[in-house]
Amino acid sequence: MVAAMRTVFALLLVACSAPATSPAPVAPAPASAAPTAAAAPPATAPPPAPAARAGLSYPPAHTGDVVDTHHGVAVADPYRWLEDMGSADTRQWVTAENAVTDAYLAGLPGRDALRQRIGELISYESYGAPNHHGAHYFWTHRDGKQSQAVLFTASGLGRSETGGGVPDGSAGGAGGRAPRGIDAPPSVLLDPNTISTDGSLAFVGLAANHAGTRITYGLAHGGGDWQTWHVRDVATARDLPDELDHIKYYRPAFTHDGTGVYYSRFPPPPPGKELIETDHDCKLYYHRIGAPAASDVVVHDRPDHPTWQFDPVVTDDGRYLVITTGDGQVGDRGVELVSYLDLQRGKPGKAAPAALVDVYDAEYDFLGNDGPVFYFVTTLGAANKRIIAIDTRHPARDRWQEIIPEGRDAIQGARLVGRQLIVTTLKDAHHAVAAYDLHSKKLRDVELPGIGSANGFGGGPDARETFYVFNGFTVPGTVYRYDLATGKSTPWKAPQVAFDSASFETTQVFLPSKDGTKVPMFITAKKGLPRDGTNPAILYAYGFGGISSTPRFDAARIAWLERGGIWALVNIRGGGEYGEAWHNAARRAHRQVAYDDFLAAGDWLVANKYTSTAHLGAVGGSGGGMLVAGALVQRPDLFGAVVPLAGVHDLLRFQLFGQGAGWQGDLGSIDDATEFAALRATSPLHNVRSGTRYPAVLIVTADHDVRVAPLHSYKLAAALQAAQAAPAPVVLRVETASGHGGGTTRAQTIEQQTERYLFFAANLGLRLD
Repeated sequence: MVAAMRTVFALLLVACSAPATSPAPVAPAPASAAPTAAAAPPATAPPPAPAARAGLSYPPAHTGDVVDTHHGVAVADPYRWLEDMGSADTRQWVTAENAVTDAYLAGLPGRDALRQRIGELISYESYGAPNHHGAHYFWTHRDGKQSQAVLFTASGLGRSETGGGVPDGSAGGAGGRAPRGIDAPPSVLLDPNTISTDGSLAFVGLAANHAGTRITYGLAHGGGDWQTWHVRDVATARDLPDELDHIKYYRPAFTHDGTGVYYSRFPPPPPGKELIETDHDCKLYYHRIGAPAASDVVVHDRPDHPTWQFDPVVTDDGRYLVITTGDGQVGDRGVELVSYLDLQRGKPGKAAPAALVDVYDAEYDFLGNDGPVFYFVTTLGAANKRIIAIDTRHPARDRWQEIIPEGRDAIQGARLVGRQLIVTTLKDAHHAVAAYDLHSKKLRDVELPGIGSANGFGGGPDARETFYVFNGFTVPGTVYRYDLATGKSTPWKAPQVAFDSASFETTQVFLPSKDGTKVPMFITAKKGLPRDGTNPAILYAYGFGGISSTPRFDAARIAWLERGGIWALVNIRGGGEYGEAWHNAARRAHRQVAYDDFLAAGDWLVANKYTSTAHLGAVGGSGGGMLVAGALVQRPDLFGAVVPLAGVHDLLRFQLFGQGAGWQGDLGSIDDATEFAALRATSPLHNVRSGTRYPAVLIVTADHDVRVAPLHSYKLAAALQAAQAAPAPVVLRVETASGHGGGTTRAQTIEQQTERYLFFAANLGLRLD
C-alpha cells in the first residue's frame, strides 16, 4: 500500500501500553501451506441467568432474523442492528454497557493504587527525534504532566552547517559565543494543549518547508483519522489563515520555497457516516499559501479508479513531486505505483505526472533523490527487500540499478540523509542499523546500546548529523545524536523514569508452532521470578499486514512487571519480522497460521511453567485485537482473561466500513469461495458458541475510531454475553473522545491503562497492594 498506509492499521502495536543469544533466523513455513481449520469451542450447559454472571446484569440485546448467503452457506447475523451506531437503540445499549463496565471495575481491589503508580510512571520528561530544516531544528517535548507533546524549535547555524557546534549546556565557544543550532535556547512553536484544552483535537504531525520558515501541522478530531492541517509562521509562531480539511493518513508536502502545499484529500463523509464511510475518490491538490481553499488545484486524481489513494512527497531539492499510489480496495501492503511531476516544467495541475512504476507488482518506498536519480526500498525480486536506484532520464526497468542487495535479515526501513543510506534491518525481531554510501559501499554498522528499536535518522542531503530514538521493553526512549562522518552516537536527551530497570530481564526464546516452524518470543519479567506456573502473564502479538513488532517501552507496563507479572511478545507469522515470506505465510486463506503461532506461544508458556491457563492473559490492538478475539473463541480453555482492543471481529462484513476494504489484501475476500471459508473459520464473531465457558473478557473500542468501526466490538460483546456459560465477566468499554489508539490525553491514557491492567490483575491473580 501507499507508504503512509503501511502503518495506519498498527497504531496499537503496544496494546496495554540483555537477552539470550539468538540462533540464526528460522525458515518461514511456505506460503502455500494449507490453513488449519479452526476448532469449535466445546459446548457445555446452557448459560446461567445474566444476574449470576460475575454478579453482572447485561443490557438486553435483541436478536434479529437477518441471514446472508455466501457460496451456498447461510450465515445468521442476529446483531446487525448494532451496525446502525447512530440509532437511539444502539446509543442506549452502549450507554448501558459502559455503566455495567463502570460498576464492575469499581468493585475491583487496588484501582486507586494502580492508577497512582501508572500516573507516576508515565509522568516522565520525553523528547522526539529532532529534524533539521534550513537554520531551524524542530522536535517535540513532553514534561510528563502535559496531555500532549509540545513542538519546540531552535534556530541558528549548528553542527549540520559547520560540522562543529558546542556541547549541550556549554556557554559557547571561544569568545563566549552563545550556543547555536540544536544547542541554542529553544522556543515553543506550537502547544496543542492550549489549542485543545479538553483533548478533542490531537496533534498528529508536521511538515516544514526547506528553509524551516513555515510548518504545516495536523490536528485530528477526537483522536480519529479525520484531520485538519494548518500553516504556521515559524518566526512569529502564529497561524496563517490557511486551513486544509478532510485529510487522512498522508502528510502534506511543502514546495521548496514554502509558498504552496501539496496534499491528499478525501470527500467529506455524509453527516452521521463519519465512522463507517469507506475511503474513496482521493484527490491530490495544490494549495497556494494565502489563497482560499476553494481555489485549490487538483494536481492528480483517477476517477476511473475511485479506490486509489495518493501520498505526496516533494524532494529535498524542490524539483520533483513524487506520488506514491496504492489501491485502497485491494489493500495489498507493499504493492504500489510511483509517478512524479517535474516542478520546474510548469504550474501545478497543468501536466499529468510521468509514470515511473506503472504496474502493481511490488513495494516501492521512496527514500529521496540525488538529482534525477530516485532511491527506493522495494520487494521487487526480494522477499527481504533491497534498495534500488531509478534514473528518471532512463526509466526502463532494465536500467534500474541495485544499490543494496537483499540480505539474510529483512529490511525494516531506510533513510537517505547526508548522502548516506541508513538502513534498519530486523535481526530476530529487533533492530540492527548500518550506513552505506550511494554507490553500495558499506560504511559501518551503527552501534546501538542494546537489543531494542531505533527510529528516526531524518535529515536532508547536506546533513552532517542525524538523530534517532532508541528504546526497549524496559529502556525508555533515549534520543541519540549520530555523527554521519564518524559514525559516533552520543546521547542528546535521556529520560528518567521512576523505576529500577536493573531489576528486570528480557529473554528471547524460539518455540515450535503447530507445523514445526520456529517462532521467536520475548519474555520480560523480574529477575529471578520462579517458574512454578503461578505467575500472571500477558501474551501480546500483532502479526498482520507485514508489520513487525519490535521491543518498545511502555511506562504503564512497568506497573504490571514490578508486581510480579510477565509480559510476553510473540512474533507470529503475518508480520514482517522475517520478510515477505513470513508475512505471506498467514495471509488470505492461510490466516489460521497466525492463530496457530499465537496459541502455540500460550501453550509453550504454560508447558514451561512461566504461567498456567488460569493466570494467562492475552491482549492485542487493531489487527492484534482481531487476533486475540479469534484465539479466545478457538481456545477459551487456554486463557484466564482476554482484552481485544479496537479489533476487527466481523470478518464477513469488514470490507463495508471505513478502511476495511483495504484489508482484503491480507484477510481475503468473501467473493472467493476458498477465502470465504477461511474468513468464516477465523472470524471471532462467527465462532462464538452458545453455552461455552469463556474466560474473562474486556472488549475495548472508541467512539471516534474511523479506522475500525466500533460496531465490530458491539456485535462481539453482544454475542459473547449471550453465549457465556461461565461466571467470568464479559464487559464492553466504549472510550469517548478517542480514536484508533492515537491522540489520547494524559488523563485518558492513565485511566485506560489502569482499567486494562486492573482487569488483568483481578482475573489472573496479580495482587496490586
